[in-house]
Amino acid sequence: MKVHQFQPSLPPPVKTTGIVGWFKKNLFNSPINSVVTIILAYFAFQGIWGIFNWALINADWVGTTRDACTGEGACWVFISVRWQQYMYGFYPEAELWRPRLFFFTLAVFVGLIAYDKTPKRTWIWLFFVNIYPFLIAALLYGGVFGLTVVETHKWGGLLITLIIALVGIVVSLPIGVLLALGRRSNMPIIRSLCTVYIEVWRGVPLITVLFMASVMLPLFLSQGSETDKLIRALIGVVMFSSAYMAEVVRGGLQAIPKGQYEAADALGLSYWKKVGLIILPQALKITIPSIVNTFIGLFKDTSLVLIIGMFDVLGVGQSSNTDPSWLGFATESYVFVALVFWVFCFSMSRYSIWLEGKLHTGHKR
Repeated sequence: MKVHQFQPSLPPPVKTTGIVGWFKKNLFNSPINSVVTIILAYFAFQGIWGIFNWALINADWVGTTRDACTGEGACWVFISVRWQQYMYGFYPEAELWRPRLFFFTLAVFVGLIAYDKTPKRTWIWLFFVNIYPFLIAALLYGGVFGLTVVETHKWGGLLITLIIALVGIVVSLPIGVLLALGRRSNMPIIRSLCTVYIEVWRGVPLITVLFMASVMLPLFLSQGSETDKLIRALIGVVMFSSAYMAEVVRGGLQAIPKGQYEAADALGLSYWKKVGLIILPQALKITIPSIVNTFIGLFKDTSLVLIIGMFDVLGVGQSSNTDPSWLGFATESYVFVALVFWVFCFSMSRYSIWLEGKLHTGHKR
C-alpha cells in the first residue's frame, strides 16, 4: 500500500507579502487610492528633491566670507564661520579645550550609562550625578587648579543648552518624585504644601519663572550678595520642571494596583522600603514615555533663556542673523539650529522606546 506524502507548503504569492504586498494593501488597493497615491508621491518627490538640491547639491561649503556663497543653494559657509559661537558662545578661544573636554566626557558618560552591559554602571551613574557636575563646573568656570576664570556671561551656544538641560533633567526628576509622594501622603500638611507648590508652578509660564529667577530672586538674598545669572536660570528651570515631573510620576503611582501596596504592607515593609523597592520601580517604568516627553520639552524650552540675556544655540543663531556682513542667511541659521535640537530630541525618544521595550514585563496592551 502506497503511503501518501504531503508536498511542502508553497510560499505565499509575492504580491501579498513584503513591500509589494504592503504597497498593494495600503496605497494601491483601489483605483481612487492609486491615483491619489501617485499625485501625492509626485508632489512629495518635488518637495524632497527641492530641499535636497538646495541643502546639498547647490550648497556652498568652503570659504570664509559671504563672497564664497555664489550658488543658488544654501550657504553653509555661514555656519562654518560661526561654528565656535554656535558651540561655545563667546568662550575665550585659548580656553576652548575646556568645553570640548566637557562635550567629550559627557558623550562618554552618556554612552556608558545608556549601554546596559557596562560594568559597574550603577557606580558610574552615581559618579555622574553627584561628583561629575562639580568637576565640570570647576573646569568651565575656572579659578581652581590654575585655570583662568571664565565668567558665565561668556558661555553660550550648545554649551549653555546642554548645561541647562542636563541640570534640569537630573535634578528635577528626584524632586518631582518627592513632590509626587508628598501629594499622595496621608499627612495633611505635607500633602497641602506639595499640592500648592505643584499647582502654582504649573500655572505660571516658564518665561515668567525665568524673569522672576533673574530679577526677583536677588531681592530675597542678603544685601551685597550676588547670584550668577546662570545659577538663577538653573534654579528657575528646576523648580518649574519638577512640578510637571511630579504630576507625571503621580500618574504612575496611581496606576499601580492597590494589591501591590497591600502586599508590601503584608510583608511588614516600612514606608520607604515599600516605595523604593516595590512601588516606584513599577511606577517609573510605566511613566517612561511621559517622563521622556517632559525631558524633551525641557530641552527645547532652554531656548527661552534668551529673554534674560543668555545666548543658547538659538540665541547665537538669532544674533548671528543681525551681523551686517552676513545678512540674508537666516534660513541656514534656523535650519542648523533645528537640526541640532532634532538630533538630541530624537535620540532621547528612541532611547526611551528601547528602554520601554527592555523593561516590558506585561503592562503593555
